[in-house]
Amino acid sequence: MNIPALEDYIDIVERALKEDIGPGDVTTDSLELGERQGEARIVAKEDGIIAGLFVAETVFRKLDPKISFEKHVEEGARVRRGDLLAVAKGRASALLSAERVALNFLQRMSGIATFTFIMTRKVEGSKAKIFDTRKTVPGLRVLDKYSVRAGGGQNHRVGLYDAVLLKENHVAMAGGVRAAVERARAHTRSALKIEVETRSIDEALEAVEARADIIMLDNMSLDDMEKAVALIDGRAVVEVSGNVNTLTAPHIAGLGVDMISVGALTHSPDALDISMLFNISDD
Repeated sequence: MNIPALEDYIDIVERALKEDIGPGDVTTDSLELGERQGEARIVAKEDGIIAGLFVAETVFRKLDPKISFEKHVEEGARVRRGDLLAVAKGRASALLSAERVALNFLQRMSGIATFTFIMTRKVEGSKAKIFDTRKTVPGLRVLDKYSVRAGGGQNHRVGLYDAVLLKENHVAMAGGVRAAVERARAHTRSALKIEVETRSIDEALEAVEARADIIMLDNMSLDDMEKAVALIDGRAVVEVSGNVNTLTAPHIAGLGVDMISVGALTHSPDALDISMLFNISDD
């Protein structure tokens, strides 16, 4: 699994450290630890999928490049409560000051990966794949979308620049599904596929007739989804979006759809419970 390049997320780490430490960590500074060395053991406190150890390592080394960071699991690993994830060693004051920021990234990213893993298990045995959306925390998209991949999911478009997705408001502005698809096709480079959001069986039929490449069935009932899939009949890739959760995903996948997009993967994941345990020495 390819992790993001450092230049793609280093500014995120720097902003987070600036936000947390500001002009100085007055609590750690008050201990006057000097050059005393320490060890931080990062431990899972619940079962889950791990993502973001490379970001935690970057946080520590941004405060002290001499800190060593030994990973005990790989990105995307499935872990159990009590498993040792990594050990950081170095200047104790830097370890203490980096703790919360490192954990914030690691817990959020692992939470996204864990929820994604759960959702992918719900559609096993079908052809449907779980996709994310653009409902990410502003500024964290590169890490949020990486975390989805770590959990076994797939990325939808990264931004407005790499795919055409005609949503309800675009369709309304264009005067209908057919008009929106035709305008997009006339003004879009050929390498980009045209996807259109539909909210009824009639709109899905209109999208088929307009030769959309991907047809999204948005917030439809299961009965209407089934009818729309039969109507499309393989003439376009079928995506489902809206009200997808662990209970509905298996039923949706069973209809024969290709893609299931889940905004909740990144807009409201539960953080995975992870802790750091410190030891300080005079070495």
